[in-house]
Amino acid sequence: MRSVQAYAAAVLSLLAVSAVAEAGEKQGGILRVYHRDSPASASIHEEATYSVNIPFMPVFNNLVIYKQDVPQNSLESIVPDLAESWAWSSDNKTLNFKLRQGVKWHDGKPFTSNDVKCTFDMLMGKSAQKFRKNPRKSWYDEVVDVTTNGDFEVAFNLKRPQPAMLALLASGYTPVYPCHVSPGDMRTKPVGTGPFKFVEFKANESIKLTRNPDYWKKGLPHLDGIEFTIIPNRSTAILAFVAGKFDMTFPTEVSIPLLKDVKAQAPNAVCVVEPINVSTNIIVNSSSPPFDNLDIRRAMALALDRKAFIS
Repeated sequence: MRSVQAYAAAVLSLLAVSAVAEAGEKQGGILRVYHRDSPASASIHEEATYSVNIPFMPVFNNLVIYKQDVPQNSLESIVPDLAESWAWSSDNKTLNFKLRQGVKWHDGKPFTSNDVKCTFDMLMGKSAQKFRKNPRKSWYDEVVDVTTNGDFEVAFNLKRPQPAMLALLASGYTPVYPCHVSPGDMRTKPVGTGPFKFVEFKANESIKLTRNPDYWKKGLPHLDGIEFTIIPNRSTAILAFVAGKFDMTFPTEVSIPLLKDVKAQAPNAVCVVEPINVSTNIIVNSSSPPFDNLDIRRAMALALDRKAFIS
């Protein structure tokens, strides 16, 4: 089985973008992208795979994020987002955040510490409002509660020290949700604080986002919008890219042989080999035959052509 894990070792993959990207930073334009899977909903917190966070994370912000120009994620590469700063208590069991002021949700309502508390209370199952599904509830098993001090301070109180908590909060699966929008509405018409606003989601067809003109990071985003077209078949999607219908692919979508084909058919495409912070794995069930046999697992490990696997 193939699995993408957020904190796995980097592997070689490929990114192909159209030649217009070389022209330098410009204002405006719609980024056209294909997407392999149609998410079950628009709610990142209710879905389990990256089919939802790739198209919808541009709608949101986290408390903290990984620095985007650093290829390998680590605790050292975590930077502020909705939080201006953070600090651990002396016993390392309380993580305190100071929040940005003047941030607004896409519907014009102000962002406050209460939104952070509501989000994580729901994730911990401690809120009157409930997520329909909660695939990452276990991430917060060590959190006793989330408390606020005024509108712009929030604290995560832990059972015991957990240095990885900051990494979980920086994940692409940890956006802050608005308290005043129900979980049901977030499935179909998500409201965030991010650089792009939700426009439309047609299941199995397309997802459209538009620029947030009131984004709190001044001057951003540069794009006028992003349009995702759902194309489950990889070959069909790459052919559409070669034909100029899309502006970029994703690293997990292009193999070495496919890169050569793209370069042959679209000489102006920029094809770059990049390390990415994910891994592709074969995972077996060691409690069921034949993989409950240690010798079988060892034989499989020895027989695996690793070079072919990553290509």
